[in-house]
Amino acid sequence: MTHTVKYLDRGRPPQMLPNPSYPEGKYVDISDEAEKTCMVPLPYPNPNKNIGTWIIHCDQCDQFIGVTAAARRDDPHSVRIACKEPKP
Repeated sequence: MTHTVKYLDRGRPPQMLPNPSYPEGKYVDISDEAEKTCMVPLPYPNPNKNIGTWIIHCDQCDQFIGVTAAARRDDPHSVRIACKEPKP
């Protein structure tokens, strides 16, 4: 599967300190325990300076997923998503 990943910048820097429990980012699983999943790496460390949302588009099934980020070291570095039926 191929995925396109873009950052939707919200226009302001983070207000809170990063969570020290995730000094190397975190893995996000939003697959809801689906049988078929995809692991999508995200740019890490986050090259953006403002809070925002990673918009992930699956080129095969045409689904879009949004994952928030805060331009800090505790941002997600990867996300597991459920695969949907491919578009015809």
